[in-house]
Amino acid sequence: MRILFLEDEPTIREVLTEYMKIQGYEVTCAEDGEQALAFLKDKTFDMAVLDIMVPKVSGLEVLAYIKEHKPELATIMLTALDDEKTQVQAFNLYADDYVIKPVSPIILLKRMETILRRVKGTEIQMEKGLALHDDAYQAFYNGVSLELTLSEFLLLQVLEKEPNRAFTREQLILRIFNEDYVGNDRIIDAHVKNLRKKLPGNYIKTVIGIGYQFQEGDGNETV
Repeated sequence: MRILFLEDEPTIREVLTEYMKIQGYEVTCAEDGEQALAFLKDKTFDMAVLDIMVPKVSGLEVLAYIKEHKPELATIMLTALDDEKTQVQAFNLYADDYVIKPVSPIILLKRMETILRRVKGTEIQMEKGLALHDDAYQAFYNGVSLELTLSEFLLLQVLEKEPNRAFTREQLILRIFNEDYVGNDRIIDAHVKNLRKKLPGNYIKTVIGIGYQFQEGDGNETV
């Protein structure tokens, strides 16, 4: 599901965006109303989450544009304003929901899920299976963090990017540590052992005489 998220406060934008991504949403962020309108004209979305008090063009003006040009788009208005007049304006423009800040990220996600299910008439397709979020240096399985160390994540990332390639331990060390690591290449074995304990399936295959390779599956491969 594709989400347009209009929010001018950097901290709120970053935190809520990360929660949305963890749940499998594809998020496009806008810092002001003009940018949001530009995205709406150029891209297709399933939902818009709009802060009302933003620079240049207000969230209510963006909502008005949506209802005129993209009436099928689900909308949630997000604002610190708690007055009746603003809420009535939003609902008069057929906003699907109105959320007062500060809002719990979990509650916002539940409201998004409920509205999308109703508007789209289908279950929300959350991120399933193993997913690596490169920007956050985190790995998730069915939306749940696997709590990997940085070295474990980088090792998994290298293998996952080229699933048909068998890497030697030396190649993996160079990819993960560049030329900064001094020590035994069996450190890779230790990281693989820890990864296998944390991954729900056997995603790392031992290639005899070479090293390791990424694979999808639930086998019982051991080091």
